[in-house]
Amino acid sequence: MSERTPLLHYRLSTNVNDRPKKLSTFFGVVIPTLLSMFSVVLFLRIGFVVGQCGLYQTIAMFLVAYFIISMTVLSVCAISTNGALDAGGAYYMISRALGPEFGGSLGVMFFLANVCSSALYILGLVEVDVFWDESCPGGRVLPAGYWWSLLYATGILLLCLLVCLVGAEIYAKASFLIFLVVMLVLATIFISFFAVRPRTILLPAALPVHNNTGPQPPNMANFTGFKLDTLLGNLDADYAVDYTTGTMMSFATVFAVMFNGCTGIMAGSNMSGDLKNPSNSIPRGTITAVIFTFIIYNLLSLMVACSCDRILLQRDYSFLRDINVWNPLVTVGVYSSTMSAAMSNLIGASRILYALARDDLFGTVLSLAKKTSHNRNPWVSVLLSWFLVQLVLFTGKLNTIASIVTIFFLLVYAAVDLACLALEWASAPNFRPTFRYFTWHTCVLGIVGCAIMMCLINAIYASASIAFMLLLLLLIHYLSPTSSWGYISQALIFHQVRKYLLMLDVRKDHVKFWRPQVLLMVSNPRSNVGLITFINDIKKSGLYVLGHVQLGDLDTLPSDPLQCRYDSWLSLVDHLNIKAFVNLTLADSVRHGVQHLLFISGLGGMRPNTLVLGFYDDCTPKDKLTDPTLADATVPTQDPEDKRPPYHFPALRPSNDGMGGNGKVMGPQEYVAVIADAMKMLKNVALARYFHQFDRTSTISSSPGKCALYVDVWPVNLLRPDSSSYVDTCSLFLLQLACILNMVRAWRHARLRLFLCVEEGRSLRGSEEKLGQLLKELRIKANVEEGGLGKRGLFEEKEGGDYVNSFPSNATRLSDEYLSAVNRLILEQACPPPAVRFLYLPHPPADTQHYTAYLRQLDLLTKDLGPTLLIHGVTPVLTTDL
Repeated sequence: MSERTPLLHYRLSTNVNDRPKKLSTFFGVVIPTLLSMFSVVLFLRIGFVVGQCGLYQTIAMFLVAYFIISMTVLSVCAISTNGALDAGGAYYMISRALGPEFGGSLGVMFFLANVCSSALYILGLVEVDVFWDESCPGGRVLPAGYWWSLLYATGILLLCLLVCLVGAEIYAKASFLIFLVVMLVLATIFISFFAVRPRTILLPAALPVHNNTGPQPPNMANFTGFKLDTLLGNLDADYAVDYTTGTMMSFATVFAVMFNGCTGIMAGSNMSGDLKNPSNSIPRGTITAVIFTFIIYNLLSLMVACSCDRILLQRDYSFLRDINVWNPLVTVGVYSSTMSAAMSNLIGASRILYALARDDLFGTVLSLAKKTSHNRNPWVSVLLSWFLVQLVLFTGKLNTIASIVTIFFLLVYAAVDLACLALEWASAPNFRPTFRYFTWHTCVLGIVGCAIMMCLINAIYASASIAFMLLLLLLIHYLSPTSSWGYISQALIFHQVRKYLLMLDVRKDHVKFWRPQVLLMVSNPRSNVGLITFINDIKKSGLYVLGHVQLGDLDTLPSDPLQCRYDSWLSLVDHLNIKAFVNLTLADSVRHGVQHLLFISGLGGMRPNTLVLGFYDDCTPKDKLTDPTLADATVPTQDPEDKRPPYHFPALRPSNDGMGGNGKVMGPQEYVAVIADAMKMLKNVALARYFHQFDRTSTISSSPGKCALYVDVWPVNLLRPDSSSYVDTCSLFLLQLACILNMVRAWRHARLRLFLCVEEGRSLRGSEEKLGQLLKELRIKANVEEGGLGKRGLFEEKEGGDYVNSFPSNATRLSDEYLSAVNRLILEQACPPPAVRFLYLPHPPADTQHYTAYLRQLDLLTKDLGPTLLIHGVTPVLTTDL
């Protein structure tokens, strides 16, 4: 459940609060992390690292490795102290920060990594030399072979399963007992360096090296005790052949082996759902475990370098058992640490699977994994995890999977760093973790370090892992339901958009980089689907705003009536698949509302420069959101059984007012005044008529031929026939919009037809040549056609010259016959008929008394022309400069 107040939003989850949380910092975080980071590396690989790399490089390796994981630990601490944590550990952190796609994909990879890692530890326990004792007859304690090894591994896994099935509390107690055993063994190892006298140790047999004709390696080595000569001999690197595999070692291969012992930092975080106070326990416990293991690893490396021959370190990985005060103790330590690591990965995998199932990212596939016992232990998830571990055990040797598992862990660590980096860069006010010892620099260093380690271990496996993550990401993106966790991408986009909007300086605008930024006024989208989709084509990556004016007075209303309407408009934008913003306003008149939107729409340098209105006429609007026979193919039709109006837009009325067909909410005088207002604000204006007949899909698909689709452009003021200029601002604006439409992929095969208008008796050649040269300079490809205007007698004189800037300068008034003749001329020239026409829109008359006559002339001029745009440009938009 959620409660919202004006200042604070609480998210109270019954799953978080009702679950009994019993584990403290020490039992829930410190011990699991310590045991996971120690594992078998502490007992079986310290000598290997020092023997191959020398003390200097060993310490350098630990510094680099712990630097990488420390950067991730800082990110984990920051995220975990920024709010309540639930089950899932790293998955929960990533998914709530980066969203379900990243969280789900990396959660699956983290789950698989824990499953395979658990199997690796168990197989390592039964396949290394803990079942081998040179002092026994034949050297073998228990029978060996594939099936015997599988039997031993299955038995150990069953023991881990029993502990995990009981619950987190018994797991913590078992881990504590194992921790005590490992600390006891570690103590005896340090004591042995001082208590055991120097001795000679028999080395195990080495694998034969191919084409080795040199001297045979020695079969004896010395434990010298603390000697300066021994230390000096172990300072520098001396890479040799690994006696267990017969391959030559290098810095990269040794580093990869050593780094496996540092990948247990998430063991405590995986228990987040079982901790009393995860936000406090995870930072304290993880940092404590990391510091402790770093000190132990380096101290043990120093003591080994001071007391053991290099031959001993290179040829006997279990030498700590041979120099211990009581040999079996080291074997017990190997058993204990390995079982603990396997158990930690098993219970960690089950918690991740439970969190994935509860979030429903994969639908019903993981529904069973949601089941829990009476003490809230996800026993089904434990069983599923155990089953997968058992399947992995059947594969036997897992050298290849070992590298992939490490890469999976590193990928998750990098994702945690990325999540913290995104939260920090987004500068969200609610990201204020109590742990402050991190910056974005530490997050970047962690990401880079993890990426380098992934490539160092195996570049091919790293690439394959990233590809697998991206595949899961796409799968979840398209199949999972929308989450309510919040998307960090939205915060980052907001942050970047604000920054770049501030950098977009209107004083640096240049005509070379002009693009249309359109405000389309819509009263009711039901009748304007065709116009909305068409304007989306001519915006040319510019700003596109759907504007709407709601008549009303906020003083007389209990609340803002527009807030509840945004969802319907945004749903319409999604369904039409257009790239547009929505801006709604409340005003006492449509004219004032349009003024509001022209003044306030956009931000900074992204403001509308072009206003588009529907035409003021008496055409009957058609609802394309409900009628399947009229709907555009891009709009989903309504279920015929569903009588509810889609999108919650009001029903249409029978007349069109130029604002979308929702009744005449304004008169012709106010309509022309809106046009005049926009031109006063230096906005380009376009009037769209008959676009209720326009269907983008059918128009484009019905013209499969290369040049079967036509766009007609009449760049001359047809209401002022004495003017024959084609280079004024308005004419060039028409050419620019037509060219932009022709640049859209769907309209690329359309042919532009440019009509050249001359009076009877005048030569066409000179005007055609000038216009052709202009088109060439403007890089516009169009066919120039002839359209004669007839005799001057088609217009008559009128007393008085008050039609300033719109009607002929000789104070004439156009007759209805002339306008009808021009209309017929335009229709006759349309062979074949165009998909859309672009016509010159004259400036409204200065005298408001002539607004009605002006609108009537536009009506006669465009009658029955089909989809037509009357366009008036006020700003230069074309240039011939480079």
